[in-house]
Amino acid sequence: MGNLGDEVKVVPESNMCMIAIYITLPLLLCYWVLEVHYFLRFLLCAFIAKFCKKHVRILDETTYSGICLTTDIDTLLFHMNNTRYLREVDFARADFYVRTRLWSEIKQKGGSVAQICTNIRYRRFIRPFCFYTITTKVIYWDHNSIFMEHRFLTKNNKFINAIVMSRQRLINCSAEDVINNLLYKQNENNDTNITKPELPLEYVRWIECNEISSSNLRNNDKIEM
Repeated sequence: MGNLGDEVKVVPESNMCMIAIYITLPLLLCYWVLEVHYFLRFLLCAFIAKFCKKHVRILDETTYSGICLTTDIDTLLFHMNNTRYLREVDFARADFYVRTRLWSEIKQKGGSVAQICTNIRYRRFIRPFCFYTITTKVIYWDHNSIFMEHRFLTKNNKFINAIVMSRQRLINCSAEDVINNLLYKQNENNDTNITKPELPLEYVRWIECNEISSSNLRNNDKIEM
């Protein structure tokens, strides 16, 4: 036991300030270089989907909940910013990929995925502090891509505020193989009536529009060369 007369060492204020600076500056640098809260929320979303939510089958519809905060509103200050919709779809899609085991199946085949097309239609504003849900489901797939639909629904009346069409291109693996493997693994009741859905008309026209645009861009590249 020490003597009562022993002096208590006090850290000088200048040292405390330096410690605070050494801690604060790296954090500020991270937020300046990287959108830290986006990545943290993405990891949290994947963690909750994997360990806290029920796993579902690949053709099931998933639901992801959100709220329009002050950081989501536009310069007019009375509704959700248009760019935030697609950002929220990122989290809803991550929730779907984890809960359906789609992501793990893609990784098992040594593949990856890239978002190559998105179309969004806005129908009604989402107001500040309004709760909403995003539904996600697979609409169709071909050899290379998976087509999905996301709907923003108001919590209280289920009105569709916005609808998003998206196309994910699988890299280094076949979308047909990935989906068929999941259908086989998740067919617990040996259901023989599971069939590939038909491509809806709006997606047919959307694909045609994108193909026309790609053709025009390729022709323009040839002219410039």
